[in-house]
Amino acid sequence: MKGAARLAPGRPSPAPAWETSDPYAAALRSGHGPLFLRRTDGWLLPLEVERWCARADAVDLDVLDRCEGAVLDVGCGPGRLVAELAARGRTVLGIDVSEAAVTRTVGLGGQSLRRSVFEPLPGEGRWDTVLLMDGNVGIGGDPRALLGRVAALLAPGGLLIAETAPVDVDERLHVQLVDVTDVTDGHAASGSPFPWARIGTRALLRRAAATGWRTAGQWTSGERRFVALRSSRRASSSAEPPNSAAVISSQRARKPSADSPVTPA
Repeated sequence: MKGAARLAPGRPSPAPAWETSDPYAAALRSGHGPLFLRRTDGWLLPLEVERWCARADAVDLDVLDRCEGAVLDVGCGPGRLVAELAARGRTVLGIDVSEAAVTRTVGLGGQSLRRSVFEPLPGEGRWDTVLLMDGNVGIGGDPRALLGRVAALLAPGGLLIAETAPVDVDERLHVQLVDVTDVTDGHAASGSPFPWARIGTRALLRRAAATGWRTAGQWTSGERRFVALRSSRRASSSAEPPNSAAVISSQRARKPSADSPVTPA
């Protein structure tokens, strides 16, 4: 892509600047934008803050109906999906690097942990479903590395549901979060640059096949597109499924800090 920064090879940045971005935190606290991802050539991608902060819609509910067993929502944002699954009595944990996102998720009644997907997490290798919604397949700027990490989080044969870009694209780039109140005058509150990726269905399926995933389905709902992938990792005799008590215990064992959950004791 013209104008996009090239990423150095290796492990993606473990905690992108969502964590310290005032525009992102402010948008989640208020429940509305404007909020954009701005890449290095100035192109702006609008973010759907109002939808994220609302209750799960019909498209979301269809995705949640496809989830199996215990669910890990990676990049849970303000928590609409975690809250809906919790209301159904499902074992579910949301993770996000944004304190504002975790706080809002907990306020909705969901379990949430402030952590990057590339850090140690509760239930490693035992989750039945991992969600990468709202473009979160771009986390870390390297879809191949993210697919590998998710495979390690899932139980053997576990399910990944990822929301892909609505266009046929495969980009690795650096972006900033910006609150653009008047795009024409160039003024904006912005966060620090961080690595991101945009990937469409065809590109994701191609990368997944190259790393051993099996395609479990793909569908379009409205203007949103989704892919379901099945882990090909083999079972271990010591593997046990995560459960609600284990998730809660794992969270409470940590002292409150920037990496700790914001869940009531």
